[in-house]
Parts: sequence; C-alpha cells; structure tokens
Amino acid sequence: MPHQSHIVQISERVERLLVRHAELQRTNALLASQVEALTHERDSLKSRLGAARARVDALLDRLPEAQAASNNKTAP
Repeated sequence: MPHQSHIVQISERVERLLVRHAELQRTNALLASQVEALTHERDSLKSRLGAARARVDALLDRLPEAQAASNNKTAP
C-alpha cells in the first residue's frame, strides 16, 4: 500500500502542476494582449508626436518671415 500512496501523491502533484500551467497560460495571454495594446498606443503617440513636431517646425520656418514683414512695416 505505500506504493499506492506514492502514486496518489504524484498524481495530486501532477494535477496541481496542470492547474498552475493553465493559470500561467492565461496570465501569459493577458500580458501578451496588454503588450500589444501598449505597443499600438506607443506607435499612435509617436505618430502624433511626429505630426506635432512637423507643425511646430512649419511654424518656426514661418517665424522669421513674419518678423521681417513686421520690421518692414515699422520702418520709415
């Protein structure tokens, strides 16, 4: 009978390992989903940042022209 007890212990341990494995698979799937969402959000923010930089650069390019035009209007 001690042999039977040992088999039961091994069986219980295998069951616990299978439950833990399933938990880890669910956790991994959730984390992969979160990584995908955060990657998408990061890419979107990088795109918006690039567009904002382009708009600021365009405004800066126009700034010297605006200053020169205003200086010409105030000259006698």
